[in-house]
Amino acid sequence: MPYESLDHLTPAVRAVVDRIGRAAAVPTVRCAGPEAAAELVGELLAAGLTAFEFTATTPGWEELVTEWTQRAPDALIGLGTVTSPAVAERALAAGAHYLVSPFQVPEVRPVVDEADRLLVEGGHTPSELRVAAARGIAKLFPAHVGGLPYLKSLRSVLPGARIMATGGVTVADTPTWLAAGAHSVSIGGDIAGNAARLRAALDERRAAAPTA
Repeated sequence: MPYESLDHLTPAVRAVVDRIGRAAAVPTVRCAGPEAAAELVGELLAAGLTAFEFTATTPGWEELVTEWTQRAPDALIGLGTVTSPAVAERALAAGAHYLVSPFQVPEVRPVVDEADRLLVEGGHTPSELRVAAARGIAKLFPAHVGGLPYLKSLRSVLPGARIMATGGVTVADTPTWLAAGAHSVSIGGDIAGNAARLRAALDERRAAAPTA
């Protein structure tokens, strides 16, 4: 399958790929419990960050996905750390708009395709990322292994691939990753308390972008 074009994907999947690209940064809500997760989501929404993902490692994640897809219907809400068809089915039943895995999960693909949702699969080698990018977006994980030089090398051999840099990406260096060619980034470690700072950095980047 090609990775440069999205023509082979369904309109629903293409729309999510486009929304993630416009968001540029997708915070990861990975918390010790549902109360902390809800507090972080409130911070994200207050800052105007309406694309984010919960993770299957957060206790009560199903209830969180169900609650926030209803409370914030305009937000784009995914579930990360999807490692099996069973988790994928539960996430989709809860209302997740897209799913993310830290590695390739071919056994999950039929479940997601049946539901007409985006699956962002992780990888690190060019071969892995090429396969993942053909589904819309590939997750470079862990991005800090190789860092920006490695992303630039990947872009040279996969020039049309939409790559989400994940793992070790911080709020402060988000603009640098995007400038290096990342389609988007996923931020987890330092997003709490920094949502407004991230939004300001993204707004500054957009304002500086050349207009057609």
